[in-house]
Amino acid sequence: MLRHPIDIELLAPARDADIALAAIDHGADAVYMGASHHGARSDAANSLDDVRHACDHAHRYGAKIYATVNTLVYDNELKDVERLICDLYQIGVDALIVQDLGVLRLDLPPIALHASTQCDLRTPEKARFLEALGFSQLVMARELTLEEIRAIRQVTTAPLEAFVHGALCVSYSGRCAISQVLKGRSANRGECAQLCRLPYDLIDGKGRVLVEGKHLLSLCDLAQHDRLEQMMAAGISSFKIEGRLKDISYVKNVVAYYRQSIDKVIDSHPDCYRRASKGTVELTFQPAIERSFNRGFTHYFLDERQPADGTIMASIDTPKSQGEYLGKAISCNGNTLKIDTHKTLTNGDGLSFTDKDGQFSGARVNRVMGDGILLLREAANITRGTRIYRTADKAFNDLLAKPSATRTIAVDAELRYTGGMLALTLEDERGNHVTHSIVSDLQPATKPQTERQIAELGKLGGTIYRLRDAQVAGDTFIPASQLAQLRRDTIEMLDRAQVITRHVDRRKGEDKSIPYPTVSLTPADNVANHLAREVYAEHGVKEIMPALETGTPTDATTPLMHTRYCLRRQLGACLKDRNSNALPRELYLRTGKTLLRITCDCNRCEMKITKP
Repeated sequence: MLRHPIDIELLAPARDADIALAAIDHGADAVYMGASHHGARSDAANSLDDVRHACDHAHRYGAKIYATVNTLVYDNELKDVERLICDLYQIGVDALIVQDLGVLRLDLPPIALHASTQCDLRTPEKARFLEALGFSQLVMARELTLEEIRAIRQVTTAPLEAFVHGALCVSYSGRCAISQVLKGRSANRGECAQLCRLPYDLIDGKGRVLVEGKHLLSLCDLAQHDRLEQMMAAGISSFKIEGRLKDISYVKNVVAYYRQSIDKVIDSHPDCYRRASKGTVELTFQPAIERSFNRGFTHYFLDERQPADGTIMASIDTPKSQGEYLGKAISCNGNTLKIDTHKTLTNGDGLSFTDKDGQFSGARVNRVMGDGILLLREAANITRGTRIYRTADKAFNDLLAKPSATRTIAVDAELRYTGGMLALTLEDERGNHVTHSIVSDLQPATKPQTERQIAELGKLGGTIYRLRDAQVAGDTFIPASQLAQLRRDTIEMLDRAQVITRHVDRRKGEDKSIPYPTVSLTPADNVANHLAREVYAEHGVKEIMPALETGTPTDATTPLMHTRYCLRRQLGACLKDRNSNALPRELYLRTGKTLLRITCDCNRCEMKITKP
């Protein structure tokens, strides 16, 4: 049986419409963005007009826009969400990213639904259930290994989506209650207080400080650019970049970098994979992920469920950007710093380093003196051999602040003149084919016209098209004005053809015979409305405890965080290893007046954070 290549999707984040357009221009096959409410990032909401504008631009390239409606929904909000979804469907949104299963029982248009990462998809059983509900794309938990992804692929047919780059939540997504319990701000409602990025003291059962003032729950950033081929082979077809709060420069750079990285894999396996959208991207810069905001990079758990003791996953010195490594300090005398580096620096660059006191610090370059010598705006306290990073790359950021990419659709043209009819046929790489004819009384040319006609047809500035090939009526003289008007009219027809023929994904049907993997739900399963209760009950769940956000009380057994990341392993004191005694068995985290208990589940190699 002939097997068609799998569409590989690069999915980019967008805080607003301008960033969405930039993401498409720099190579994204799809963009996810928030609507006016219920979008899991309260600071990244967009009007319907802005979302429509993004849709119109994306669809020209066969790219897609996914709207995030991925927060918990209360009973009194269900009708508002229903209206919002209908509006999003009307303006051309291609799919909704959903967390709350109550949405499935609303009176919805036939819009495709994607299961959000907040659905906490970690097992084949959960994946099979979500696909049975009618979700047409499933977002994997960030913590999964390649082996676990392969197991999910074996029991599902829906496209699998995985995060490939960006910030990591330390807790399983959808199962972090610390912000809700301690601050009254629910991460499941788009209001995360990011308590994982705070500095903590690690203390033992007697109150003794073991580690002081470190960001022990602040993870490095994910970067799977060198694991793309393995992820595709495991079953991932949508590669998602995190960052709906990131600025436009970040999105441009990271999207362009992953576009190039994914294309290398696709080009190496053309019979297996193909791009999910069309168009050729030309850049004015060389993408480099280390030159954008990052906390250092990790593969997280992709390679193994229980990584080696001491594997670096957390950025415990700072939750801020580490940036690009430049080299080591040779000397520092007041405002004058000399670095052993081959990188080109610019006046205004920002540097980061750990100072003599062991504190993460920074400085601004006032002037580049040459030979690695920098004059800083303020005195620095740096010892010889200290690693120096660049957190603000002025030259690179200035370049990205300008128009930095063009994306064009290849078009072939055929110009004919027969029987008094001048006809132009255009066929583009999206599969559109149009012909426009006009009555015209033309005469044979007295000199060759081929080059002039091709040049006129190639005047496609102001459009998304570029002429790839042209067959022209070189023996006929066609006035330039007439040929230009014919070209413009036919291009308009090509635009309309793309709108008319655009494929629209539809919501899939629900199979109510597939049971939920368990018969009882805890508050961590996030049931916040009566419709969600109905969904679970219809799939065999007998006991349903409501979400914490609805007022369910908490106690010392309530998990505030549930993580695959283990702090003991990060600090080289895993209870299964010979260095287990490097830390006491009883451990707590303290920040300000807040005290949290650490519990390690060594059978599952997981950690839970609870109240004492």
